[in-house]
Formats: sequence, structure tokens, C-alpha cells
Amino acid sequence: MPSESPLPVLDLAHLSAMTGGDAELSQEVIGIFREQAQIWSRLLDPLSEARQWADAAHTLKGASLGIGALKLAAACERAEKAGRAETPPSPAHASVLISEIKDALGETLEAAARAAYDLASAAKRSAS
Repeated sequence: MPSESPLPVLDLAHLSAMTGGDAELSQEVIGIFREQAQIWSRLLDPLSEARQWADAAHTLKGASLGIGALKLAAACERAEKAGRAETPPSPAHASVLISEIKDALGETLEAAARAAYDLASAAKRSAS
């Protein structure tokens, strides 16, 4: 049985499709994502009420899907489902789920920074 291919950290084709190929808009969307990530990641505390971190995971999932951060969106979805389950996960399981989000978020923020830099560099080259 073939294994599934891993989800991309940042699907730049998806980002381009979401922004109509507009590099300036892509940079703006990346900036908004980075701001949202900073706000919502603070609420990812495995010791807080499950509903709270599930809501933060849900919001972060939406922001992730907007830029094509599919790996992060998948981690957020797993945590969201677990946090909203009839029986919430144990603090240890919540810690694992939230750690997966934070690891994917770190990768995504690095990829987003590279993408923003590349988009800005391309815009400068084309303006020259």
C-alpha cells in the first residue's frame, strides 16, 4: 500500500490562487497570518480548558488554510476535534496535540518569512 505524501508546510501555489497571483496581496495575507498566529498561539495552553485551546486551534486552522499551510491546518484540526470531543483529552494528550501545532507553526512561520522575502525581492527586481 503506498504511503500518503506529507502535507506541505506552505503551498505557494495555493497562496497564489487565493490572492489571484498578486504578489503584494500575498505579502499582505502572509503578514495577517503572522499576526493571527501570534495572537492565537498564546491561547494554546494544554492546562487551560479544552474548549479554549480548541477554539484557538480552530481559528488558527482557518488562517492556515488561507495561506496554504496545510500541515499546520491538519495539526490544528486534530487538536480542535479532540478538544471538542465529549470527553476532552487528558492534559498529557492535550500537550502532545498542542506541541504538534506549535512545531508546525514554527515551520510555517519560517516558510512564510521566506515566501514574503522572495515575493518582496521579486517585486523589487521587476520594478528595476
